[in-house]
Order: sequence, then structure tokens, then C-alpha cells
Amino acid sequence: MALELLPLTGYLAALLLFSTFYMKKMIPLRAVGIASNMVFIIYAASAQLYPILILHACLLPLNISRMIQMMRLVKNVKSAVRGGAMSLDFLVPYMTKENYKRGDVIFKKGDIADRMYFLRQGLVKAVEVEAFLKDGEIIGEVGVFSHNKKRTATIVCETDCALMSIPEGQVLQLFYQNPAFGLHLTQLMIQRFERNNVANRNDDLPKHLVLQTGTVAEVAD
Repeated sequence: MALELLPLTGYLAALLLFSTFYMKKMIPLRAVGIASNMVFIIYAASAQLYPILILHACLLPLNISRMIQMMRLVKNVKSAVRGGAMSLDFLVPYMTKENYKRGDVIFKKGDIADRMYFLRQGLVKAVEVEAFLKDGEIIGEVGVFSHNKKRTATIVCETDCALMSIPEGQVLQLFYQNPAFGLHLTQLMIQRFERNNVANRNDDLPKHLVLQTGTVAEVAD
């Protein structure tokens, strides 16, 4: 009986694998891929097809890992859409530490926007809009995504500051690879444009506008 079912098991495994090529959504694709791996493992073990057994034994944990990552990513995107706080810890390995003294200019309006910054510690001022940014802020994202790659404001250190920078190319790659991060930056830029427009229209608004964003884990020196 078992031998009679063996060919059917092989056909089922092949059908599941074939189905993955027609799926557009990644989570269902991974789920079917996992099912295919499991059926192939049963089929290959029963038929003593060891190359196929080894292949799918390796693919199974890989598919499971990728499915878990995708589910976490979807959860982060949904949280960002609802306005939840997003941890930017994953940026740390791509960043370089930079230290500035009080009065130093991080960049000037019109400079080439070749990197984005995260303010670990300190207080800086966007001179043109008289806005202050403090610990946990992202700085310079607007210029990185602008069509001419130019800085839109001058940023001056009001105190000694510890920053971390990430090159423009890496920012763009992460923007496309991590939808939650891309959505976070998009919402941040829109928020800043809206607040700056309101400030420009109403002289009675406070000039010490502080923009709150997500946080990155502290990195030991």
C-alpha cells in the first residue's frame, strides 16, 4: 500500500512546488513552499532519493525562517500605518559614528545630500525654519530623497552632539528592501513639511518646534 502511494506523494510534492511559481504574495508562497519541502522529504526518504532529500531538508528551515521574517515585517508595517513607534535598531550596523562640538555646522542649505543622520545625543537647530531637533531624531532625510540631492536647511549644533551617519546609497537600498522603514521615512517627511508650512503661515506658533521620531538603540563607544 505504501509503495502504491509513493508515486502520488511525488506528484503532490511536484504540484505544490509548481504552485509556488504562480503565487504573488510572499507569505502564502512560503507556506506552500514549506508544505512542498515536507512532502518532498517524505517522498525522497521513502524512495531513497538522497540528493532530493538533502536539498529539501536544507530548504525547509530556510523557508520557515523567511516566512517568519516576512510576518514580522508585515506586523511592523501595520504598526507604522497605525502610527506606532518604530525601532530603528537595524540601522546601527550600517552607520558610522560622528562627533560635533557646540556651534559646528553639520551641513548647510544647498550642500550635496550624500548621507542621512541619526542624532544619538545633543540638540541641533534647523536655522531656516528655527526648529530644534533632539536625541532620537533623524536628520537630513529630505535632502537624500529630493530630486536635486541638495540640503533644504542648515543644521547647527546647539550643544556637543553625537551622531551616526548612513550613506545615501544605503538609505535608498533599505528604503526599498524594508517597507516599514520606507513608510516611516515617508510619514516623517510629510509630517515635517506639514509642520513647517503651518509655522510659515502662522507667526504666533512657537519657534521651538521639536519633531519627535523613532529611536535607535544606544551603541557603546
